[in-house]
Amino acid sequence: MKQYKVGLVGIGAVGTEMIKVLRQRKFPASEIRVLATRDRDEVIAGETFHVRATTPEAFEGLDIVLFAGTEGAKGASKMWGQVAIDKGAIVIDNGDDFRMKDDVPLVVPEINADDMERMVRAGSRFIANPNCSTIITLMGIAALHRANPLRHMTAVTFQSVSGAGRAAIDELEAQTRQVAAGEPTAPKAFAHQIVANVIPQIGGPKQEMPGFTTEEAKLTFESRKILGAPHLRIACTCVRVPVFYAHSIAVHATFERPFTVEEVRDIIAKAPGVELVDDLAAAVYPMPKDFGGKDNVGIGRIRLDPSEENGIALWCSGDNIRKGAALNAVQIAEELVRRGLV
Repeated sequence: MKQYKVGLVGIGAVGTEMIKVLRQRKFPASEIRVLATRDRDEVIAGETFHVRATTPEAFEGLDIVLFAGTEGAKGASKMWGQVAIDKGAIVIDNGDDFRMKDDVPLVVPEINADDMERMVRAGSRFIANPNCSTIITLMGIAALHRANPLRHMTAVTFQSVSGAGRAAIDELEAQTRQVAAGEPTAPKAFAHQIVANVIPQIGGPKQEMPGFTTEEAKLTFESRKILGAPHLRIACTCVRVPVFYAHSIAVHATFERPFTVEEVRDIIAKAPGVELVDDLAAAVYPMPKDFGGKDNVGIGRIRLDPSEENGIALWCSGDNIRKGAALNAVQIAEELVRRGLV
C-alpha cells in the first residue's frame, strides 16, 4: 500500500486525538510530522515526537496536513494553510475560518464525500471539518433526509466542556472539587460557574442573526451546506453542560412525507457511523457517559412529534473530540486515499 507523509499542526486535545486515531485506524502514514509554535520533544498519545516549529520549510514533502485547532481558535490555518498547499499538500482544517467559503468542501464522509471528490477533482486543495455539534446532529438526520427530504429542524445542544479546550476541562475538574468542599469558584474558561449549572451561551452574539450566538449560526449554516439544502429552516439553542466529553442534541425535525417510528429506526440502524440505542421502557438511550471515547454517534428517544405534521423527535450523543473533530478529519483523509485524490 502506498504510504503518505502526514503533517499535524497543533497538539492540543484535538491534535492528540488525531494521532491516536491515525494509529488506531492504521492510516498508511510513513511519517507523522508534528508542527507547533516551537521545537521540542513531546510525548503525544504515548509516543515521543520531535515537534518542529511551524515554518514554510516544515511543510516540504507532506501529502496531507491536518490543522487541529480547537473550535473557535483562529489563525493557524489562515497563516499556514496556503503555504501547505503551495508545498503540494491537501489541507484538512478543524477550524472554522474557511467552512462557509464556496470553494471549500465542508465534509462529513458518511454524508457528503461525493461532494468532496467533485470539488477536489475540480482543483480544491482545502477541506474543512464541520463544527462538532453539526457533525453529531447530522449523522442521523442526514440518513433520514436522503430517504425523505427534511423541511425544518429545531435543535437544542447539550455540549461538553471539552469543546472549549483543555482549560475548560481543567476548570470543570477544579470546580467539582471546590463545590464538593463548599469552596467558592472563580470561573475563567467560562463566563459563569459550570459545575452544577448549565450555560445557555456558546460563542458570542452573531451580528447577522440577532439574539443568536456564533455557535448557533454554525449549526444553522453548516447544516444547510452539508445537506445541500440552502433554504432549510433551522432554529437552535446551544448550551454548555457540566460533562467532560460527548455532546448531546435534542432534535425535532419535519419532513416532506410522514415517517413511522419503525421506518426511522430501520434507517438509523442501517446508517454508517451511527448506533441505534432506543428502548425507553428499559431506560435505554444514548448518554454522554456511554459515547465518550466511541466512534459512532448514538441515536434514540425516537418518536413522532405530535406538534408538527410529518414531525419526528430524536436524541443523539457523540464524542465531540473524536467524531466531532479528530476522527472525522482522519476519515476525510482516508476517503482522499480511497478515492485516489492524493
